[in-house]
This record gives sequence, C-alpha cells and structure tokens, in this order.
Amino acid sequence: MCGICGCGEGHPHSHDHDHEHPHDHSHEHGHAAAHTHAPGLSPKRMVQIEQDILAKNNRYAAENRHYFGERGILALNLVSSPGSGKTTLLTETIARLKEDIAITVIEGDQQTARDAERIRATGVPALQINTGKGCHLDAHRVGHALESLQPKHQSLLFIENVGNLVCPSAFDLGEAHKVVILSVTEGEDKPVKYPDMFHAADLMILNKTDLLPYLDFDSEQCIQYAKQVNPRIKILPLSAKTGEGMDSWLRWLKAELELQGIVYA
Repeated sequence: MCGICGCGEGHPHSHDHDHEHPHDHSHEHGHAAAHTHAPGLSPKRMVQIEQDILAKNNRYAAENRHYFGERGILALNLVSSPGSGKTTLLTETIARLKEDIAITVIEGDQQTARDAERIRATGVPALQINTGKGCHLDAHRVGHALESLQPKHQSLLFIENVGNLVCPSAFDLGEAHKVVILSVTEGEDKPVKYPDMFHAADLMILNKTDLLPYLDFDSEQCIQYAKQVNPRIKILPLSAKTGEGMDSWLRWLKAELELQGIVYA
C-alpha cells in the first residue's frame, strides 16, 4: 500500500511491461485493496509497512537524484488533481523551449497513452507509465523510465504525475522541485483541503486564469491559503491556453536551469 491511502503499493516489484509503443510502459500491478482495515494487520504493523515503503522509495529517489546530478538534468515533478491543465501547460512550454534546451517527458496515468502521444506530437521524447490501480508514480518506476528514455545530458525532464492531490506529496522521485498546478475551476480552498501537497511544492501554478471572468473564484484568497500552508511557496498565475503569464513560468524555468549549471541556448 502507499503511505497515504493504502492503494497496494507495498508489494514486491514484479512489473508486467506492456510495450504498445517503445516508449510506453504499462506498470500494471494488480493491486489488492489493502486499506488500513486489512484483516490480520494491526495498526502498528500498518504503520511499519508504510514506513518501509517510503524508506524503500527514498532509496530509489536518491539513486535518481544522483543520476540527474551526474548528467546535469533538471527534473521537475508536476502534480495536480485531474483536469488542471498539466498536459496543455507542458505542450505549450515545450513549444516555447524545445529550440533552447533538450526536453524529455515521463507521463503517469492509470490507463491509456494519450498524454504521451500528445507530448510526442511536439517532437520531444515521452514515455508513458500506466499505474493501473496505483494512484501515483514512485521512484522505482521513474528509474525504469530513465533506463528506456536515456535523457540527454544538460537537459530538462518533466515528470507529469498521476492526477491526485494526496499520495504524490509523500513520494520523492528524485526531482529538484515539485510544481503543483491548480486551476481556477477547482476552488480556492484546495491548498487547505490538501495541505501536504502544497507544503511539499516549491511552486504553485494557478492555471486557466482566462476563465476568471466566468467563475466565482477568489484568487487572493487562494494565494493566501497557499501561503498559509507553505510560506515559502512561489505562485505564478497564468493561462496555458492564451499564453498570459507564460513568460513568468519560462523565466522561472530558465533561472532553475542556471542554478543547476545547465547550459541552454
């Protein structure tokens, strides 16, 4: 089970890879519903299992982080609830940056390769990981994806996590930063409803701002909630659809590349 929701992530890794495309990995784990009321497991044992799972994940994450550091790769873990506009943000970002820096994408979804296909249509390599009943990516899966993708040295890697504002907050993938995307269609109270995710993120993108005139959404209150949960979080309002605010996002990315010593055009 995972350390948050009990989705069955704690079993040995016997991956069944379904290679519909050379860059599509279907990690179907066939999770049994192992929740905290699982028969025969005491609360103490459940806590121990969860701690062991996270410790094992952190070891894989450390290996991924070493891999990124050795090769000069800036890895970003994009997290959000479903429908926030992550993939549209990615395609628009790639269109603006792909001539300046090599970009690779790992896509996480429970089923289908649709998002990876959208990314590959931009001309950059993308690999799909299907998690089946799993509700997040883990560092082990990301490590397998890196073996297949072989991202270039001095490059940018986006990891688009499974749409979920709970479990991905606890699972380090070896990334430099978690970037949480919140759309204005979701409600301004998401940061206080899902505080672990917003506390774990270094940047919050407030997406779909072009819809604000049509919604009852209090941007200032949302920002206040996010700062309440995480005073250090940086917040960038933008619309991936219209391009408004995208320049601020690109400046943030380029500043992070420079901090990592990564050369771009």
